[in-house]
Amino acid sequence: MDDTPEVALAVYAHPDDADVACGGTLARWARAGSAVHLVVCTDGGKGTFDPNVKSKKLVATRAAELEESSAVIGLASVANLGYPDGELVDSDAFRQVLVEWVRRLRPDVVCGHDPTALFFGQEYFNHRDHRIAGMALLDAVAPAAALPLYFPQAGPAHQVATVLLSGTLEPDEWVDVSETIECKATAVECHRTQFAEPGGWAGEAVRRRAQEEGRRAGALFAEGFRRLTLGG
Repeated sequence: MDDTPEVALAVYAHPDDADVACGGTLARWARAGSAVHLVVCTDGGKGTFDPNVKSKKLVATRAAELEESSAVIGLASVANLGYPDGELVDSDAFRQVLVEWVRRLRPDVVCGHDPTALFFGQEYFNHRDHRIAGMALLDAVAPAAALPLYFPQAGPAHQVATVLLSGTLEPDEWVDVSETIECKATAVECHRTQFAEPGGWAGEAVRRRAQEEGRRAGALFAEGFRRLTLGG
């Protein structure tokens, strides 16, 4: 995918998710002049293995990390919906909030979690918040945001042209991020609460993953997505 959207919206569950999932793509678009916006659904207040960390302090720290990483990527705006970490519910109220953001920003492209991706080998299965956020986003984009009788109080209807789902087991679209891979690595490493071990291992993992996708796409570094073309 070589097109640069005029407006892009990324919707992810946790403060570090967008950088890990598609930070290279968002940075590429921002550098090319796109207005790239991020909506984070949860406060990240449970994202630690340390029992001595207080949730309130963790929320504040992760918000500062997100602000730092967003400046690295070059985002036009960042909003955190503030839902408690681990407690997302696919409700009418949550979908309405997402519809409001879609209709307010009127993006050409929306990026989010692939809710159908569950098992990744034997070592990881997809976080519940990722799955909930991904499915709610799909339902918010289509049909809700596009049809005026869904949540009429949420603003004028808007048809999103393209949805790109990251963290997918079935990628069919790739974005060349060779020129922004270092930007992505730097942004990911801003999330020190999540990637606290020294030595830049998180950035190195980001590079290795992007190299793997690059081989599939015929690029040095790439990010893979499942693409949905909805019109517009």
